[in-house]
Amino acid sequence: MKAVDHILVAATKVPGLIFCSGQTPIDGSGKLVPGGIREHTLQCIKNLEKVLKHAGASLENVVKVNIFLKNMDDFAAVNEVYEKAMPTPKPARSCFQAGKLPNDVIVEIECIASV
Repeated sequence: MKAVDHILVAATKVPGLIFCSGQTPIDGSGKLVPGGIREHTLQCIKNLEKVLKHAGASLENVVKVNIFLKNMDDFAAVNEVYEKAMPTPKPARSCFQAGKLPNDVIVEIECIASV
């Protein structure tokens, strides 16, 4: 994503809310983490957690999640990871199959948090 870094922000904060941009399964060095949908979903959530922390919030503040999947057949596996990684009570959530995601990843997750 280096070619468009100048137009991307990890989050936008407005009074009472934090809108987190979609996170893909990349590590701190910008490389795709190894593994399949479970590992990639967990990395997306970890990345969101870092963005939220930087903005003064946490996963506990999340009120809405949008998940974008390359293949809806991964829905059950994503749910397994999501159930364990996200705090209870779970936020409202939508999940969509996307035609193509950035860098051809298999999952991207975005969220909105309250502050």
